[in-house]
Amino acid sequence: LEQKRTAFGLWKYAHYFQLVNEKEKNITVKCTLCVGEKLLSTAKNSTSNLKKHLASKHQSSTLVAKPAEEDDGGAPAPKQQRLSFNSAKTVPISEVHKLVAGYVVEEMLPITTVESPSFRRLISKIPTTRNTEGTVPDRKTFASYLDKSYIDMEKELKKTFEELDFVSTTADLWTANNKSFMGMTAHWIHPSTLKRGKAAIACRRVRGRHTYDVVAGEIEQIHTSYGLGGKVTATVTDNGSNFVKAFQVFHKTASDSEEEEDRSESVTFEDINNVLSSSDGDGMISLPPHHRCASHTLNLISTTDIEKWLSSNSDTRAVYRSATAKCSALWTKASRSAYASETVEKFSRRKLLVPTTTRWNSFYEALCRVMDIPITDLHNLCTQLGIRCITDREYQFIKEYCVILKPLAMALDILQGEENCFYGTILPTLEALMAKTLDLKDNLSRMTSGLPDVIVEVKLFAIKTRFASTLDSKEALLAAVTIPKFKLRWIKDETRKDAAKVLLAAECRALGHPPLDELPPAPVSSGDAVETDFFSFTEDRQVSETVDTEIAEYFKSGVEIDMLNKFPRIKTVFLRFNTPPPLHSARQPSGHPHEVCF
Repeated sequence: LEQKRTAFGLWKYAHYFQLVNEKEKNITVKCTLCVGEKLLSTAKNSTSNLKKHLASKHQSSTLVAKPAEEDDGGAPAPKQQRLSFNSAKTVPISEVHKLVAGYVVEEMLPITTVESPSFRRLISKIPTTRNTEGTVPDRKTFASYLDKSYIDMEKELKKTFEELDFVSTTADLWTANNKSFMGMTAHWIHPSTLKRGKAAIACRRVRGRHTYDVVAGEIEQIHTSYGLGGKVTATVTDNGSNFVKAFQVFHKTASDSEEEEDRSESVTFEDINNVLSSSDGDGMISLPPHHRCASHTLNLISTTDIEKWLSSNSDTRAVYRSATAKCSALWTKASRSAYASETVEKFSRRKLLVPTTTRWNSFYEALCRVMDIPITDLHNLCTQLGIRCITDREYQFIKEYCVILKPLAMALDILQGEENCFYGTILPTLEALMAKTLDLKDNLSRMTSGLPDVIVEVKLFAIKTRFASTLDSKEALLAAVTIPKFKLRWIKDETRKDAAKVLLAAECRALGHPPLDELPPAPVSSGDAVETDFFSFTEDRQVSETVDTEIAEYFKSGVEIDMLNKFPRIKTVFLRFNTPPPLHSARQPSGHPHEVCF
């Protein structure tokens, strides 16, 4: 019985072998078809060795399987189990509609997709709670379902905004198929989890010229439609002149508010009908603070500014133009000819990258891919393709160019992160970028030795010029200091460290006490105690001492983002100044708007 429970005992060809010896895991058998005393060894739970023996030594013999009734009352040989989908869990029809809607919207497919016979056959195989016939509605019904889903999603988004104190937005304009569109996204940080949330809130048609007043009106209308008035800490856009002027004209600063209060002393009366019917709404538009996209600004430095210097400098003008011209010829040849592409694969395991204006770092990455090919192989490649060979001097120039641009490319990649990249990431990134770029000067040749200074120092439109307002911004400094992984570690100047501490302490004192949910319930006072509380003048000192203690403990704490939950005032400052992202993500560098996800 014990033997029959093993794989050998249940095997249908076991009667061709005689059991000789049995150990813990193995058995020794004798083949009855073989002449002599040849023994075979196999595992108890496997008969593969015996199968191979029969296949190799007795392939000409006709083997007869042992019938089930000859199993001496034992259990029949088990058969391989087959998967059955008859008992699969059914999916609610509403869930199928939601999945289909998400697929159509996220892939930007036409609504007629739901009427495709092949698509309907595919969806019909999903087991639903009711008859599979008509699982997916027709085009008109599905369009109505999308409209209803959008309204429901908009209501849920408004509820989310109502529970938040700080929200930031991004805005962008683009043209496709001779039509103009404005896209806007909203970004926030969940106060409990400290994780970033985001949503597309608009992708609407813009008609007429893209003047600054039109841009300002569209942005304010979108903010108002979601009830974001007073909650938007900043709006991030690119460096377009219409966006810049819109915020310069319609963003009210503290000084503007004071001037309005001074003018309010002289009261004037106007007809309300004239005010309501007036088409001039400039005085009614109010925009939040404006942040320029850090990634877009860095990209301008890596393309426009550096190219201007290389083209105007006598030491680099000729070699830069000839090297880029030969690389462009190589990219064109490899991308338009199958033979050229196959030839490139002989010298490089990877295909060459072709630069494109809609992808940041594409020119740098394309040159790096060329530099991966050794100079001798590159000469042979150019010769076989019939293009001018890259000289040793040009090869050296491109190599140094890639070395200099590497820190800038890394900074661009860091600032493009959307999940864990906050506004406070900009200053530490810029400080590290400038330091790493200037450290490269000593190892460069005469051709490119001046390029690091062009990127960093105040020449043309370098970092210190394009990011002048950000480098001097108190908001950017507070945003960086309140990120636990940065704190004061990125600041080298001790005077600037002390100034950052003073600025953070002042911001925390302005908040007063921690939020009400952080405070214990106040005791009920009566009689003389009420008067004592009324004439209490030690409040400011107590708040100041508490703030100083909280800041000191914060700088001693760890680098995890969750550490902010232990410091309520610093957490509030973090939420206020780090809500805006460094990147204006209403439109990706590829040129496609964000999809509205269901």
